[in-house]
Amino acid sequence: MAGFKRGYDGKIAGLYDLDKTLGRGHFAVVKLARHVFTGEKVAVKVIDKTKLDTVATGHLFQEVRCMKLVQHPNIVRLYEVIDTQTKLYLILELGDGGDMFDYIMKHEEGLNEELAKKYFAQIVHAISYCHRLHVVHRDLKPENVVFFEKQGLVKLTDFGFSNKFQPGEKADNQLWISGILCAGNTAG
Repeated sequence: MAGFKRGYDGKIAGLYDLDKTLGRGHFAVVKLARHVFTGEKVAVKVIDKTKLDTVATGHLFQEVRCMKLVQHPNIVRLYEVIDTQTKLYLILELGDGGDMFDYIMKHEEGLNEELAKKYFAQIVHAISYCHRLHVVHRDLKPENVVFFEKQGLVKLTDFGFSNKFQPGEKADNQLWISGILCAGNTAG
């Protein structure tokens, strides 16, 4: 189901009814949507390809490759990719409890310790799984951890800075910290 489909710009409306905006990024907006035939609610990341330079386009296709590769209970699932002339639509699993950043901002008392340990373990399992597949997320932050309350889960999302690595090979000298590129020296 996570294949590329090509169509016209309006084609997304033929498959998914777009609703309210859930979030915004530099090149993308995330919308709530409902599949026309099944009624399933999804998140749709809408990327305006006309605003992308060569580097950003490379990151976008790397995000899609990595998301197709990682299939784990604690990683938001990529259902489908719809590619048009000017837009790329990533059809994603929709969480029902918001993201961890919003939760932190709304609850001064935080999570109780048992629940915090449960969620932390889920995040570690997802990261460990990615690393076993030689995928690094490179943008771990509360905004990229989504609650799935009905399932009792948290899931990682937004693989926009993700990358594949080869074990034993020297990494490039760029370090990504929560989406900020920092020049760094790698030890030999």
